[in-house]
Amino acid sequence: MKRRALRALTAVLAAAGSILMTVVVTGPARADTVICEKYGATTIAGGKYAVINNNWGDDTQQCINVTSTGFTVTQASHNKPQNGAPGSYPAVYAGCHYANCTAGSGLPLRVSDSRFSGIQTSVSMTYPSSGVYDASYDIWFDPTARTDGQNTGAELMVWLNHTGSVQPVGSRVATVNLAGGTWDVWYGNSGWNVVSYVRTSPTSSISFPVSAFYNDMLSRRYAQSSWYITSVQAGFEPWVGGTGLAVNNFSYSIGGSGGGDTTAPSAPSNLAASNVTSSSVSLSWSPSTDNVGVTGYDVYRGSTVVGTASGTSYNATGLSASTSYSFSVRARDAAGNTSPASNTVTVTTASGGGGGGACKVAYVKNEWAGGFTANLTVTNTGTSAVNGWTLAFSFPGDQRVTSAWNATVTQSGAAVTAKNVAHNGSIPPGGNTSFGFQGTWGSSDASPTAYTLNGSACSLG
Repeated sequence: MKRRALRALTAVLAAAGSILMTVVVTGPARADTVICEKYGATTIAGGKYAVINNNWGDDTQQCINVTSTGFTVTQASHNKPQNGAPGSYPAVYAGCHYANCTAGSGLPLRVSDSRFSGIQTSVSMTYPSSGVYDASYDIWFDPTARTDGQNTGAELMVWLNHTGSVQPVGSRVATVNLAGGTWDVWYGNSGWNVVSYVRTSPTSSISFPVSAFYNDMLSRRYAQSSWYITSVQAGFEPWVGGTGLAVNNFSYSIGGSGGGDTTAPSAPSNLAASNVTSSSVSLSWSPSTDNVGVTGYDVYRGSTVVGTASGTSYNATGLSASTSYSFSVRARDAAGNTSPASNTVTVTTASGGGGGGACKVAYVKNEWAGGFTANLTVTNTGTSAVNGWTLAFSFPGDQRVTSAWNATVTQSGAAVTAKNVAHNGSIPPGGNTSFGFQGTWGSSDASPTAYTLNGSACSLG
Protein backbone atom coordinates (compact mmCIF):
# COMPACT_ATOMS: atom_id res chain seq x y z
CA MET A 1 0.00 0.00 0.00
CA LYS A 2 1.06 3.56 -0.59
CA ARG A 3 2.95 5.53 1.99
CA ARG A 4 0.17 7.86 3.03
CA ALA A 5 -2.74 5.63 2.06
CA LEU A 6 -1.95 3.62 5.17
CA ARG A 7 -2.57 6.55 7.51
CA ALA A 8 -5.89 4.92 8.21
CA LEU A 9 -8.11 4.32 11.16
CA THR A 10 -8.35 0.70 9.97
CA ALA A 11 -7.15 -2.83 10.40
CA VAL A 12 -6.82 -4.80 7.18
CA LEU A 13 -7.95 -8.43 7.33
CA ALA A 14 -7.86 -10.95 4.47
CA ALA A 15 -10.92 -13.16 4.25
CA ALA A 16 -12.22 -15.42 1.47
CA GLY A 17 -9.91 -13.83 -1.06
CA SER A 18 -11.10 -10.28 -0.40
CA ILE A 19 -9.93 -7.32 1.71
CA LEU A 20 -12.13 -6.39 4.65
CA MET A 21 -11.59 -2.95 6.24
CA THR A 22 -12.46 -2.96 9.95
CA VAL A 23 -12.11 -0.31 12.61
CA VAL A 24 -10.87 -0.60 16.17
CA VAL A 25 -12.66 2.17 18.06
CA THR A 26 -13.02 2.24 21.82
CA GLY A 27 -15.44 4.40 23.81
CA PRO A 28 -14.78 8.03 24.72
CA ALA A 29 -11.42 8.61 26.39
CA ARG A 30 -11.24 8.82 30.15
CA ALA A 31 -8.23 9.68 32.29
CA ASP A 32 -5.23 7.51 31.40
CA THR A 33 -6.82 5.82 28.39
CA VAL A 34 -3.92 3.83 26.89
CA ILE A 35 -4.09 2.52 23.33
CA CYS A 36 -1.49 0.04 22.01
CA GLU A 37 -3.55 -1.54 19.20
CA LYS A 38 -1.94 -0.90 15.82
CA TYR A 39 -4.96 1.01 14.51
CA GLY A 40 -6.66 1.66 17.85
CA ALA A 41 -8.69 4.83 18.33
CA THR A 42 -10.97 6.66 20.70
CA THR A 43 -12.91 9.91 20.86
CA ILE A 44 -12.46 12.95 23.09
CA ALA A 45 -14.33 16.22 23.75
CA GLY A 46 -17.68 14.46 23.60
CA GLY A 47 -16.94 12.94 20.19
CA LYS A 48 -15.85 16.22 18.62
CA TYR A 49 -12.36 14.80 17.97
CA ALA A 50 -10.88 11.33 17.45
CA VAL A 51 -7.41 10.18 18.52
CA ILE A 52 -5.74 7.42 16.48
CA ASN A 53 -2.64 5.34 17.27
CA ASN A 54 -2.20 4.59 13.54
CA ASN A 55 1.04 2.56 13.68
CA TRP A 56 0.71 1.97 9.94
CA GLY A 57 4.34 1.74 8.85
CA ASP A 58 5.96 -0.45 11.52
CA ASP A 59 5.44 -3.75 13.35
CA THR A 60 7.06 -2.64 16.61
CA GLN A 61 4.63 -1.72 19.36
CA GLN A 62 3.53 1.87 19.80
CA CYS A 63 1.32 3.03 22.69
CA ILE A 64 -0.37 6.37 23.32
CA ASN A 65 -1.93 7.79 26.46
CA VAL A 66 -5.06 9.75 25.53
CA THR A 67 -6.09 12.76 27.60
CA SER A 68 -9.17 14.95 27.39
CA THR A 69 -7.35 17.39 25.09
CA GLY A 70 -4.77 15.29 23.20
CA PHE A 71 -2.34 12.43 23.68
CA THR A 72 1.24 11.44 24.52
CA VAL A 73 3.29 8.68 22.88
CA THR A 74 4.33 6.55 25.87
CA GLN A 75 6.02 3.69 24.03
CA ALA A 76 7.71 3.65 20.62
CA SER A 77 10.92 2.11 19.33
CA HIS A 78 10.78 2.92 15.64
CA ASN A 79 14.01 2.63 13.66
CA LYS A 80 13.06 3.38 10.06
CA PRO A 81 15.50 4.55 7.34
CA GLN A 82 15.30 8.33 7.13
CA ASN A 83 15.15 8.28 3.33
CA GLY A 84 11.94 6.22 3.38
CA ALA A 85 8.49 6.23 4.95
CA PRO A 86 7.92 6.93 8.67
CA GLY A 87 6.76 4.32 11.16
CA SER A 88 3.37 5.77 12.08
CA TYR A 89 1.14 8.81 12.36
CA PRO A 90 -0.44 9.06 15.81
CA ALA A 91 -2.82 12.00 15.58
CA VAL A 92 -5.95 13.77 16.73
CA TYR A 93 -8.45 14.83 14.08
CA ALA A 94 -11.78 16.37 13.21
CA GLY A 95 -13.80 15.29 10.19
CA CYS A 96 -14.04 12.01 8.29
CA HIS A 97 -11.19 9.54 8.09
CA TYR A 98 -11.65 6.10 6.55
CA ALA A 99 -15.39 5.87 7.30
CA ASN A 100 -15.09 7.38 10.78
CA CYS A 101 -16.51 10.88 11.14
CA THR A 102 -16.33 12.96 14.30
CA ALA A 103 -19.37 14.76 15.67
CA GLY A 104 -20.27 18.25 14.48
CA SER A 105 -17.28 18.88 12.22
CA GLY A 106 -19.36 19.97 9.22
CA LEU A 107 -17.03 17.95 6.98
CA PRO A 108 -16.83 17.11 4.15
CA LEU A 109 -17.24 20.73 3.00
CA ARG A 110 -16.73 22.13 -0.47
CA VAL A 111 -13.86 24.61 -0.65
CA SER A 112 -16.03 27.06 -2.59
CA ASP A 113 -18.52 27.14 0.33
CA SER A 114 -18.28 30.46 2.20
CA ARG A 115 -17.78 28.55 5.46
CA PHE A 116 -14.46 27.13 4.27
CA SER A 117 -12.61 30.38 4.92
CA GLY A 118 -13.88 30.19 8.51
CA ILE A 119 -12.22 26.83 9.29
CA GLN A 120 -9.74 27.59 12.06
CA THR A 121 -7.43 25.16 13.85
CA SER A 122 -4.74 25.31 16.51
CA VAL A 123 -2.39 22.91 18.26
CA SER A 124 0.27 22.95 20.95
CA MET A 125 2.85 20.20 21.15
CA THR A 126 5.71 18.86 23.25
CA TYR A 127 8.85 17.45 21.64
CA PRO A 128 11.28 14.98 23.25
CA SER A 129 15.03 15.64 23.31
CA SER A 130 15.79 12.59 21.13
CA GLY A 131 14.37 10.76 18.16
CA VAL A 132 13.76 11.54 14.49
CA TYR A 133 10.31 12.78 13.54
CA ASP A 134 8.22 15.50 12.00
CA ALA A 135 5.41 17.30 13.82
CA SER A 136 2.73 18.09 11.29
CA TYR A 137 -0.83 18.74 10.32
CA ASP A 138 -2.25 16.38 7.69
CA ILE A 139 -5.28 17.96 6.00
CA TRP A 140 -7.09 16.03 3.28
CA PHE A 141 -9.07 17.06 0.19
CA ASP A 142 -11.05 14.99 -2.30
CA PRO A 143 -12.85 15.76 -5.58
CA THR A 144 -16.01 14.31 -3.98
CA ALA A 145 -17.66 14.57 -0.55
CA ARG A 146 -15.89 11.39 0.50
CA THR A 147 -16.50 9.95 3.95
CA ASP A 148 -14.57 6.69 3.48
CA GLY A 149 -11.44 5.43 1.76
CA GLN A 150 -8.38 7.18 0.37
CA ASN A 151 -8.70 10.84 -0.66
CA THR A 152 -7.41 11.48 -4.18
CA GLY A 153 -7.36 15.28 -4.44
CA ALA A 154 -4.60 16.72 -2.29
CA GLU A 155 -2.83 16.20 1.01
CA LEU A 156 -1.85 19.45 2.73
CA MET A 157 0.90 18.99 5.32
CA VAL A 158 2.00 21.77 7.66
CA TRP A 159 5.33 20.82 9.28
CA LEU A 160 5.89 22.73 12.52
CA ASN A 161 9.15 20.91 13.35
CA HIS A 162 11.35 18.07 12.13
CA THR A 163 14.61 16.43 13.15
CA GLY A 164 17.22 14.27 11.48
CA SER A 165 17.48 14.24 7.68
CA VAL A 166 13.83 13.54 6.89
CA GLN A 167 12.04 15.61 4.25
CA PRO A 168 8.59 15.76 2.63
CA VAL A 169 7.48 13.98 -0.52
CA GLY A 170 8.77 15.58 -3.74
CA SER A 171 11.01 18.62 -4.02
CA ARG A 172 11.13 22.19 -2.72
CA VAL A 173 9.52 24.67 -5.12
CA ALA A 174 9.22 27.97 -3.20
CA THR A 175 9.45 29.84 0.09
CA VAL A 176 6.44 31.81 1.38
CA ASN A 177 5.32 33.87 4.38
CA LEU A 178 2.04 32.54 5.79
CA ALA A 179 0.30 32.20 9.16
CA GLY A 180 2.91 34.23 11.00
CA GLY A 181 5.90 32.22 9.75
CA THR A 182 8.20 31.51 6.82
CA TRP A 183 7.73 28.16 5.09
CA ASP A 184 9.52 26.14 2.42
CA VAL A 185 6.95 24.75 -0.01
CA TRP A 186 7.42 21.16 -1.22
CA TYR A 187 5.44 19.49 -3.98
CA GLY A 188 5.18 15.81 -4.86
CA ASN A 189 2.63 13.24 -5.95
CA SER A 190 1.71 9.94 -4.31
CA GLY A 191 -1.27 9.24 -6.53
CA TRP A 192 -2.63 12.55 -5.20
CA ASN A 193 -0.92 15.94 -4.83
CA VAL A 194 1.16 16.23 -1.66
CA VAL A 195 1.91 19.87 -0.76
CA SER A 196 4.02 20.36 2.37
CA TYR A 197 4.78 23.66 4.11
CA VAL A 198 7.93 23.23 6.22
CA ARG A 199 8.50 25.97 8.78
CA THR A 200 12.02 27.39 8.46
CA SER A 201 12.17 28.01 12.23
CA PRO A 202 10.49 25.33 14.39
CA THR A 203 7.52 26.10 16.62
CA SER A 204 5.57 24.05 19.14
CA SER A 205 2.24 25.83 18.68
CA ILE A 206 0.23 27.46 15.91
CA SER A 207 -3.24 28.83 15.14
CA PHE A 208 -4.31 29.41 11.55
CA PRO A 209 -7.18 29.25 9.04
CA VAL A 210 -6.81 26.25 6.72
CA SER A 211 -7.59 28.56 3.79
CA ALA A 212 -4.33 30.46 4.37
CA PHE A 213 -2.36 27.49 3.07
CA TYR A 214 -4.99 26.16 0.67
CA ASN A 215 -5.24 29.51 -1.12
CA ASP A 216 -1.50 29.29 -1.74
CA MET A 217 -2.01 25.78 -3.15
CA LEU A 218 -4.72 27.13 -5.44
CA SER A 219 -2.43 29.89 -6.71
CA ARG A 220 0.17 27.24 -7.59
CA ARG A 221 -2.46 25.08 -9.35
CA TYR A 222 -1.93 22.17 -6.96
CA ALA A 223 -5.60 22.15 -5.89
CA GLN A 224 -9.09 23.11 -7.00
CA SER A 225 -11.85 25.15 -5.38
CA SER A 226 -14.39 22.51 -6.44
CA TRP A 227 -12.79 19.92 -4.11
CA TYR A 228 -13.96 19.05 -0.60
CA ILE A 229 -12.03 19.21 2.66
CA THR A 230 -12.63 15.95 4.55
CA SER A 231 -10.46 16.03 7.69
CA VAL A 232 -8.05 18.16 9.73
CA GLN A 233 -5.43 16.10 11.59
CA ALA A 234 -2.47 17.01 13.81
CA GLY A 235 0.19 14.59 15.02
CA PHE A 236 3.63 13.14 14.40
CA GLU A 237 5.53 10.98 11.91
CA PRO A 238 8.33 9.23 13.84
CA TRP A 239 11.19 7.52 12.01
CA VAL A 240 13.39 6.82 15.05
CA GLY A 241 12.06 6.53 18.61
CA GLY A 242 8.95 8.59 19.23
CA THR A 243 8.39 8.25 22.96
CA GLY A 244 7.51 11.61 24.52
CA LEU A 245 5.89 13.20 21.47
CA ALA A 246 2.69 14.87 22.67
CA VAL A 247 -0.26 16.90 21.44
CA ASN A 248 -1.18 18.96 24.49
CA ASN A 249 -4.19 20.74 23.01
CA PHE A 250 -5.96 20.61 19.64
CA SER A 251 -8.87 22.69 18.42
CA TYR A 252 -10.94 22.91 15.26
CA SER A 253 -13.87 25.17 14.45
CA ILE A 254 -15.91 26.08 11.41
CA GLY A 255 -17.53 29.48 10.92
CA GLY A 256 -19.17 31.65 8.31
CA SER A 257 -17.43 33.57 5.58
CA GLY A 258 -14.18 34.90 6.93
CA GLY A 259 -14.65 33.16 10.27
CA GLY A 260 -15.35 36.54 11.88
CA ASP A 261 -11.87 37.89 11.10
CA THR A 262 -12.10 41.61 10.35
CA THR A 263 -8.45 42.52 10.95
CA ALA A 264 -6.72 43.62 7.74
CA PRO A 265 -3.03 42.91 7.10
CA SER A 266 -0.50 45.68 7.57
CA ALA A 267 0.53 47.64 4.49
CA PRO A 268 3.49 46.25 2.51
CA SER A 269 6.53 48.51 2.89
CA ASN A 270 9.72 49.47 1.08
CA LEU A 271 8.29 48.97 -2.42
CA ALA A 272 11.18 49.42 -4.85
CA ALA A 273 11.77 49.11 -8.60
CA SER A 274 14.79 47.65 -10.40
CA ASN A 275 15.85 46.26 -13.79
CA VAL A 276 13.83 48.86 -15.70
CA THR A 277 13.79 48.18 -19.45
CA SER A 278 11.75 49.60 -22.30
CA SER A 279 8.93 47.15 -21.56
CA SER A 280 9.31 45.77 -18.04
CA VAL A 281 10.24 46.53 -14.44
CA SER A 282 11.00 44.34 -11.43
CA LEU A 283 9.18 45.22 -8.20
CA SER A 284 10.01 44.04 -4.67
CA TRP A 285 8.72 44.90 -1.19
CA SER A 286 8.87 43.95 2.49
CA PRO A 287 6.18 41.52 3.66
CA SER A 288 2.97 42.44 5.46
CA THR A 289 1.91 40.93 8.79
CA ASP A 290 -1.54 39.65 9.76
CA ASN A 291 -3.21 37.98 12.73
CA VAL A 292 -4.03 34.81 10.73
CA GLY A 293 -1.57 35.11 7.85
CA VAL A 294 -1.14 36.86 4.51
CA THR A 295 -2.28 34.77 1.54
CA GLY A 296 -1.05 36.98 -1.32
CA TYR A 297 -0.45 40.42 -2.78
CA ASP A 298 -2.20 42.47 -5.48
CA VAL A 299 -0.01 44.70 -7.66
CA TYR A 300 -1.60 47.97 -8.82
CA ARG A 301 -0.63 50.17 -11.75
CA GLY A 302 -2.40 53.36 -10.86
CA SER A 303 -5.81 52.18 -9.60
CA THR A 304 -5.88 48.96 -11.65
CA VAL A 305 -4.78 45.52 -10.46
CA VAL A 306 -2.29 44.24 -13.06
CA GLY A 307 -1.05 41.10 -11.28
CA THR A 308 -0.85 39.01 -8.14
CA ALA A 309 2.05 37.48 -6.22
CA SER A 310 2.31 34.89 -3.46
CA GLY A 311 5.72 36.24 -2.43
CA THR A 312 7.28 39.69 -2.19
CA SER A 313 8.32 40.30 -5.80
CA TYR A 314 6.66 40.77 -9.17
CA ASN A 315 7.86 41.38 -12.74
CA ALA A 316 5.61 43.86 -14.57
CA THR A 317 5.80 43.33 -18.34
CA GLY A 318 4.06 44.63 -21.44
CA LEU A 319 4.94 48.27 -20.73
CA SER A 320 5.49 50.94 -23.39
CA ALA A 321 8.89 52.53 -23.98
CA SER A 322 9.65 56.00 -22.61
CA THR A 323 6.49 56.01 -20.47
CA SER A 324 5.95 56.85 -16.79
CA TYR A 325 4.13 54.32 -14.58
CA SER A 326 3.17 54.35 -10.88
CA PHE A 327 2.93 51.07 -8.91
CA SER A 328 1.68 50.12 -5.45
CA VAL A 329 0.94 46.84 -3.64
CA ARG A 330 -1.77 45.64 -1.23
CA ALA A 331 -1.84 42.43 0.86
CA ARG A 332 -4.76 39.98 1.26
CA ASP A 333 -5.56 37.57 4.12
CA ALA A 334 -7.57 34.34 4.27
CA ALA A 335 -10.79 36.16 5.17
CA GLY A 336 -10.53 38.45 2.15
CA ASN A 337 -9.43 41.52 4.10
CA THR A 338 -7.21 43.90 2.11
CA SER A 339 -4.39 45.98 3.55
CA PRO A 340 -3.77 49.67 3.01
CA ALA A 341 -1.62 50.42 -0.01
CA SER A 342 2.15 50.37 0.15
CA ASN A 343 4.23 53.37 -0.77
CA THR A 344 3.98 54.30 -4.45
CA VAL A 345 6.98 53.92 -6.75
CA THR A 346 7.09 55.72 -10.11
CA VAL A 347 9.33 54.59 -12.96
CA THR A 348 9.96 55.73 -16.52
CA THR A 349 10.72 52.95 -18.95
CA ALA A 350 13.75 53.10 -21.22
CA SER A 351 13.60 54.13 -24.85
CA GLY A 352 12.90 51.38 -27.36
CA GLY A 353 16.35 51.24 -28.97
CA GLY A 354 18.09 47.95 -28.26
CA GLY A 355 15.39 46.91 -25.83
CA GLY A 356 14.32 43.67 -27.47
CA GLY A 357 13.40 43.86 -31.14
CA ALA A 358 12.38 40.75 -33.07
CA CYS A 359 13.08 37.36 -31.54
CA LYS A 360 12.58 33.63 -31.98
CA VAL A 361 12.37 30.94 -29.29
CA ALA A 362 12.94 27.20 -29.65
CA TYR A 363 11.72 24.93 -26.82
CA VAL A 364 13.11 21.38 -26.69
CA LYS A 365 12.09 19.08 -23.84
CA ASN A 366 12.98 15.64 -22.49
CA GLU A 367 10.02 14.13 -20.65
CA TRP A 368 9.44 11.21 -18.30
CA ALA A 369 6.58 10.26 -15.97
CA GLY A 370 6.16 13.16 -13.54
CA GLY A 371 9.29 15.05 -14.63
CA PHE A 372 11.01 16.80 -17.51
CA THR A 373 13.90 19.00 -18.62
CA ALA A 374 13.59 21.80 -21.18
CA ASN A 375 16.21 23.71 -23.16
CA LEU A 376 15.27 27.08 -24.67
CA THR A 377 17.23 28.88 -27.39
CA VAL A 378 16.50 32.59 -27.76
CA THR A 379 17.54 34.12 -31.10
CA ASN A 380 17.75 37.86 -31.75
CA THR A 381 16.27 38.28 -35.25
CA GLY A 382 16.35 42.08 -35.03
CA THR A 383 18.92 44.58 -36.22
CA SER A 384 20.16 45.83 -32.84
CA ALA A 385 21.73 44.10 -29.88
CA VAL A 386 19.66 43.01 -26.88
CA ASN A 387 21.43 44.16 -23.72
CA GLY A 388 19.78 42.50 -20.76
CA TRP A 389 16.82 40.24 -21.43
CA THR A 390 13.71 38.87 -19.73
CA LEU A 391 11.83 36.03 -21.40
CA ALA A 392 8.24 35.48 -20.25
CA PHE A 393 5.80 32.67 -21.06
CA SER A 394 3.08 30.52 -19.47
CA PHE A 395 2.80 26.74 -19.17
CA PRO A 396 -0.37 25.28 -20.77
CA GLY A 397 -0.13 22.31 -18.35
CA ASP A 398 0.54 21.90 -14.62
CA GLN A 399 4.33 22.02 -14.79
CA ARG A 400 6.45 23.37 -11.91
CA VAL A 401 10.07 24.50 -12.37
CA THR A 402 12.38 23.09 -9.69
CA SER A 403 15.86 24.17 -10.90
CA ALA A 404 17.45 26.09 -13.76
CA TRP A 405 20.77 26.84 -15.45
CA ASN A 406 22.10 29.83 -17.44
CA ALA A 407 19.14 31.96 -16.30
CA THR A 408 17.28 33.03 -13.18
CA VAL A 409 13.87 31.41 -13.51
CA THR A 410 10.86 32.24 -11.30
CA GLN A 411 7.28 30.98 -11.49
CA SER A 412 3.95 32.34 -10.24
CA GLY A 413 1.03 30.05 -11.06
CA ALA A 414 1.42 29.12 -14.73
CA ALA A 415 3.48 32.24 -15.54
CA VAL A 416 7.26 31.80 -15.87
CA THR A 417 9.90 34.53 -16.08
CA ALA A 418 13.53 33.86 -17.06
CA LYS A 419 16.20 36.55 -16.73
CA ASN A 420 19.73 36.53 -18.03
CA VAL A 421 22.70 35.87 -15.77
CA ALA A 422 25.95 37.82 -15.86
CA HIS A 423 27.62 36.00 -18.75
CA ASN A 424 24.74 35.91 -21.28
CA GLY A 425 22.95 39.25 -20.98
CA SER A 426 23.91 40.48 -24.46
CA ILE A 427 22.51 38.91 -27.66
CA PRO A 428 23.89 40.45 -30.89
CA PRO A 429 21.76 40.74 -34.06
CA GLY A 430 21.47 37.24 -35.54
CA GLY A 431 22.95 35.73 -32.38
CA ASN A 432 21.36 33.52 -29.75
CA THR A 433 21.69 32.30 -26.19
CA SER A 434 20.39 29.19 -24.44
CA PHE A 435 19.21 28.25 -20.96
CA GLY A 436 17.26 25.42 -19.42
CA PHE A 437 15.41 24.10 -16.43
CA GLN A 438 14.12 20.94 -14.78
CA GLY A 439 10.61 20.50 -13.45
CA THR A 440 7.72 18.29 -12.46
CA TRP A 441 4.28 17.76 -13.96
CA GLY A 442 1.11 15.88 -13.03
CA SER A 443 -1.56 15.73 -15.73
CA SER A 444 -0.05 17.72 -18.63
CA ASP A 445 3.43 18.63 -19.87
CA ALA A 446 2.29 20.55 -22.95
CA SER A 447 4.89 22.95 -24.37
CA PRO A 448 4.39 26.74 -24.18
CA THR A 449 2.97 28.35 -27.32
CA ALA A 450 3.81 32.05 -26.86
CA TYR A 451 6.81 34.02 -25.58
CA THR A 452 7.79 37.66 -25.05
CA LEU A 453 11.33 39.00 -24.88
CA ASN A 454 11.52 42.24 -22.91
CA GLY A 455 7.80 42.61 -23.56
CA SER A 456 7.94 42.01 -27.33
CA ALA A 457 6.29 38.93 -28.86
CA CYS A 458 8.59 36.25 -30.29
CA SER A 459 8.03 33.75 -33.07
CA LEU A 460 8.44 30.01 -32.48
CA GLY A 461 11.71 28.50 -33.69
